[in-house]
Amino acid sequence: MTIGFIGGSGIYEALPLRNTRTESVTTPFGDPSADLEIGEFGDTGREVVFLPRHGPDHQRSPTDLPYKANIHALKQAGVEYVIASNAVGSLKEELSPQTIVIPDQIYDRTKHRDLSFFGDGIVVHQPFTRPYSPKLADHLADAAERALEDLGSDSAVVDEGTYVCIEGPQYSTKAESEFYKRQGWDLVGMTAIPEAKLAREAEMAYATIAGVTDYDVWKQDAEVTLEEVLENAAANEEAIKETVQEAVRTFPEDMDCEAHGSLEGTINTPAEAVPEDTRERVGIFVDRYLDD
Repeated sequence: MTIGFIGGSGIYEALPLRNTRTESVTTPFGDPSADLEIGEFGDTGREVVFLPRHGPDHQRSPTDLPYKANIHALKQAGVEYVIASNAVGSLKEELSPQTIVIPDQIYDRTKHRDLSFFGDGIVVHQPFTRPYSPKLADHLADAAERALEDLGSDSAVVDEGTYVCIEGPQYSTKAESEFYKRQGWDLVGMTAIPEAKLAREAEMAYATIAGVTDYDVWKQDAEVTLEEVLENAAANEEAIKETVQEAVRTFPEDMDCEAHGSLEGTINTPAEAVPEDTRERVGIFVDRYLDD
């Protein structure tokens, strides 16, 4: 199996890998955020592909990230499971900074993002009830518990929650933050969408490790600053990397996720009606269904 790791804010370097190589990948949707770093993890023989979401020096803003190119590049590299990381704000008192959360739901509040690989002559209606693959998310939660125990960390691990994805790059207004809190949502961030949707369209199991960096601005006298976010993101880095390493080390050989066949029965356009140039762009995802 091949496991992809998308590093969020504060995660710009790969795990300790052996026999590493760097691959420059081009896609029909442009270049990804960075070259892929590929190697074997420890003595597991498992191949890991690392991609820093914002680029090696955090040059890319959430709205303008090449989400399609990133997911397509991972698909080209043979990735079947994607572990992502996100820096997030907390919408609940009990989710204090440096808490690790494995969310199970997303609410999309973005406005200016292309959410699908499909269109331009091919229509795909795909279920997205559970945006994070449950089996992979459960595995990450277990790995996080063990990793933090090994680190002797006092940080808590929470194994569910709703991540509301906002456009950014500005943080929330107080009115927005209070609204999100009233809905009962747990986390606020800027990069879950369309990444999770695209991973599902690419038939890759996807789950994320969210590291809380701040209380957003709903909390009395709270004011999110870049300094606070970066400080707590740095503090979360060790916990996130240790969690990913533990997850890769103990990855089950037989984790069969629904996402791996998620396009079956969802393509509404017959093969002969799909334009040739569109078929070339998305063929890596749909050829096995259109050729049947």
